[in-house]
Amino acid sequence: LECSATPKELVAAAKADGQDTLAVTDAGALYGVIDFYQACRREDIKPILGLDAFLAPRTRHDKEVNIDRPRSRVVLLAKTFTGYQNLIQLVTHSNTEGFYYRPRIDDELLEKFKDDLICIVPSFAGEVAQALKDSNPEKAAERLDWYKKTFGENCYLEISHHPEIFGHNENQDKIKALAKETNTPLVAAHDVYYIKPEDHLARETM
Repeated sequence: LECSATPKELVAAAKADGQDTLAVTDAGALYGVIDFYQACRREDIKPILGLDAFLAPRTRHDKEVNIDRPRSRVVLLAKTFTGYQNLIQLVTHSNTEGFYYRPRIDDELLEKFKDDLICIVPSFAGEVAQALKDSNPEKAAERLDWYKKTFGENCYLEISHHPEIFGHNENQDKIKALAKETNTPLVAAHDVYYIKPEDHLARETM
């Protein structure tokens, strides 16, 4: 219930705007990928299937109050059918083994099912961004190093523009500096939660 638009409406808007590619990254789930994929194919839009995964602070098996509630996320995009199958594996294990308030994955699962996946470390809820916000550059560098070793050239740092959130743009400058220092590619992104400005109230109400 974070997005007020249906896959069909999103694809139609992308088509009208002259876009040729669209990605879906549901939070902790893949429920929308079939409708999304079919809608994209009908309109000759390239569909990218992805997942906005919740991360367990320690491991997916740890479930202690105020310690192991999900605090971070990572975005994963399938490059191939094998990558899509790995997304299914991650979602399955996150629900059957890692569920605690939210379906969660951990480092072990990411290492096991990393093949043919693009990893985007989010600009707000990602471990690197959160560490930088907490003035902990050592932890930020450590976690980024782990992601780069795990996903290789398929690892990206995300930047986004949210001037309405206090301190967000300043943290983006830190992310860009770290990306330059570590030779990590950046991806500029912005989540789509509704299509037209007047849809804002409907989304907030939902």
